[in-house]
Amino acid sequence: MTTEPTAAETAPRPQGHACVQSYLATLDNSPGVYRMLDAQARVLYVGKAKSLKKRVANYAKPSGHSPRIARMISETASMMFLTTRTETEALLLEQNLIKQLKPRYNVLLRDDKSFPNILITTGHPFPQITKHRGAKTEKGAYFGPFASAGAVNRTLNQLQKVFLLRNCSDSVFDSRTRPCLLFQIKRCSGPCVGRISQQEYGAAVRDAERFLQGRTTGVQEALAAEMAAASDAMEFERAAALRDRIRALTQVQSVQGINPRGVAEADVMALHMEGGQACVQVFFIRANQNWGNRDYYPRTGSGAEAAEVLRGFLGQFYENKDPPRLILLSDDIEDRDLMAEALSERAGRKVEIAVPQRGEKADLVAGAARNARESLARRLSESVAQGKLLAGLAEAFGLDAPPARIEIYDNSHIQGTNAVGAMVVAGPEGFAKSQYRKFNIRGTDLTPGDDFGMMREVLTRRFQRLLKEDPDREGETWPDLLLIDGGAGQVGAVAQIMADLGVEDIPVLGVAKGIDRDAGKEEFHRPGQRPFALKHNDPVLYFVQRLRDEAHRFAIGAHRQKRAKAVGATPLDEIPGVGATRKRALLAHFGSAKAVARAGLADLKAVEGISDTLAETIYGFFHDRG
Repeated sequence: MTTEPTAAETAPRPQGHACVQSYLATLDNSPGVYRMLDAQARVLYVGKAKSLKKRVANYAKPSGHSPRIARMISETASMMFLTTRTETEALLLEQNLIKQLKPRYNVLLRDDKSFPNILITTGHPFPQITKHRGAKTEKGAYFGPFASAGAVNRTLNQLQKVFLLRNCSDSVFDSRTRPCLLFQIKRCSGPCVGRISQQEYGAAVRDAERFLQGRTTGVQEALAAEMAAASDAMEFERAAALRDRIRALTQVQSVQGINPRGVAEADVMALHMEGGQACVQVFFIRANQNWGNRDYYPRTGSGAEAAEVLRGFLGQFYENKDPPRLILLSDDIEDRDLMAEALSERAGRKVEIAVPQRGEKADLVAGAARNARESLARRLSESVAQGKLLAGLAEAFGLDAPPARIEIYDNSHIQGTNAVGAMVVAGPEGFAKSQYRKFNIRGTDLTPGDDFGMMREVLTRRFQRLLKEDPDREGETWPDLLLIDGGAGQVGAVAQIMADLGVEDIPVLGVAKGIDRDAGKEEFHRPGQRPFALKHNDPVLYFVQRLRDEAHRFAIGAHRQKRAKAVGATPLDEIPGVGATRKRALLAHFGSAKAVARAGLADLKAVEGISDTLAETIYGFFHDRG
């Protein structure tokens, strides 16, 4: 239950220790979550407690706090409480509230994207092997996580060489009449055109699954025996193909780096803190194989200690991911057993958290710690250089202060088709790729190629949302500078758009190529001012070029994705009730969308998975259109 302030408590409260002290009389020893708020009712901190009364009593003490906690208490003007049945529930609720509210004094994981997996599908005579990211809704065997798309792509590439499994979609598989290029370069066994039997292909699938489960020795021994038998039978071409597959398998194992013998499944997390910043390096060990590593830079909550940083990171990291059976840490955390219990409850199986001191596990943690230290050193060095560039940018363009957030906008289209707008973000830590956004242009009244109209739509959607979600600009999502790829016309149009939205205090800068259209001779435009240029060797010029080029790259990439998706689109995508499965069934039955459009009602009803009602909907969709 939530304890809201009573009528007596609505009167002005003292701030700081006296405010915290005033709540003690109304609290008991129940477990729960507490929130500390400032005078503007902004959440300063979210915490969990085994006993709310004891935890708040600790904050009410006038001394004995770290500078960070003392500063937080001094800003506290009110508190809110939520009781739970158990301390485990309190821990899980605490992490959810931290992710939702993003309090200033909490440790905050800012990059929580999902990781890619390898999926071997089921439900088809010839299963597909492919990369998968997101919810595991498709039937099949999942192997992962891999640290990055690059890591999973490299492994997939090698696995195709070894096991010759198809990666094409079912619809492409069903439509093939002759082998594709992958068959020609020995990356696929050609099941689509009968070049391998279902039994032989199934054996290859089982071998691939055994390899991804860590049972690599048996796979290699079986291939070696098969190669020897082919050689003895003087099937030299087949023996050579098997030799190549064994070499590819060896290469897969070598590129995975250090493969621990005694650790079958674990996430290895090591923390390094320096200069008020933190880096957590995470290594993914699955099936006794190293499937890559990734570094994170959590916000340290205005100076939290190492144990609190790692605890906060751990809880938020697994908020949307399945934890492994073992988690190895470089530093111990408060309530380690409680965190393990909470993760076990979330995973539906036992999860162990350990801080190894010796042996192979300690060596793994030491390696991760070394990587964390080196990654943070590079980041701090880059931050110093980035800070100088931002200061130079402010000086060159007459800004009041170095911008903490720059938003760069660009559009991409081909004669107005598949138009997208793109926004990239940069700041003191470089490009913030998790903040990038793409906008599918929706306006139906735009003239093809109307860049001004597209920019109006993008900025209107962007800032209307900001005005709705954060009208007081308390968060970190309001920009300090808008950079536009364009000249005086674009800058003037953007300034008018912003004025129409009532947002006129954000500087707008346009960057356009000079008279010769050469990089290095850019002209800069500001509303109501004459254009100017920077010296050709000015670091700020190179910095602005990088910002513009990154927006251009992102916009083109988004446009290509949209165009590729449109190439594969058919009128069937527009029919209510026809999803991917039914679309596949219709195309497999009739051969093409045009044939579906010409089909009679009785023929449509004969398709497996198409009900009488849906058949009438499909028939009506095409025939009502004339």
